Amino acid sequence: YNEDNLNILSLDYSQIELRILAHLSNSQTLIDVFNSDEDIHAATAKKVFKVDGELDPSLRRKAKAVNFGIIYGISDWGLSEQLDISLKESKEIIESFYKEFPEIKAYLNSLVQSAQDKGYATTMFNRRRYIPELNSSEYQKREFAKRAAMNAPIQGSAADLIKIAMINVSKALKEHNLKAKIISQIHDEIILKVSDDEKDIVYNLVKDTMEQCVKLKVKLKVDGGYGKTWFDAK
Repeated sequence: YNEDNLNILSLDYSQIELRILAHLSNSQTLIDVFNSDEDIHAATAKKVFKVDGELDPSLRRKAKAVNFGIIYGISDWGLSEQLDISLKESKEIIESFYKEFPEIKAYLNSLVQSAQDKGYATTMFNRRRYIPELNSSEYQKREFAKRAAMNAPIQGSAADLIKIAMINVSKALKEHNLKAKIISQIHDEIILKVSDDEKDIVYNLVKDTMEQCVKLKVKLKVDGGYGKTWFDAK
């Protein structure tokens, strides 16, 4: 193994949490956007802000904040702080989002209800997160717990999924007698050490394995890069 001809290959899931949200909430609109490879933030912006033609980049930025905020049970106040807009505007944006994606609102509410009933939230793969604070006498603690109940199944499922992907990738590398090795995993990204002569075959194999590791209503999409260092590979 000559260290000189080793490189870093980094592959990560594209918008994995939003894809999991689309799958779990069964939001046909969101599922269609992902399966037709549209820009998710632009598509959301057009719906939320009722835009037909050219989209102003500032609206896409707002929609992006809402898309990611929804996963964390974002509040009117939280969004207004993040985007530096009035409370009234942020309230209208969130209401418009839930009107356009009613299944998501219903799904998130059902997560809170379920966690209140059982005392825990579960991921797609039945891993539990206990949330006793849902019954706290303190309002702040209860609100935090509600957000955790919305987020845990989505973020937790993404964490489970990358573990499954790592196991499958490791098996696939062995089966193909490749020297490449997984050296790290960060969030939704798998990082490998690969020699020059293997880089194309490993890239395609790992990308394919990651995209096929779980069947969802939306396709999984993996992007990657290759370089001497992790920074170069990004």
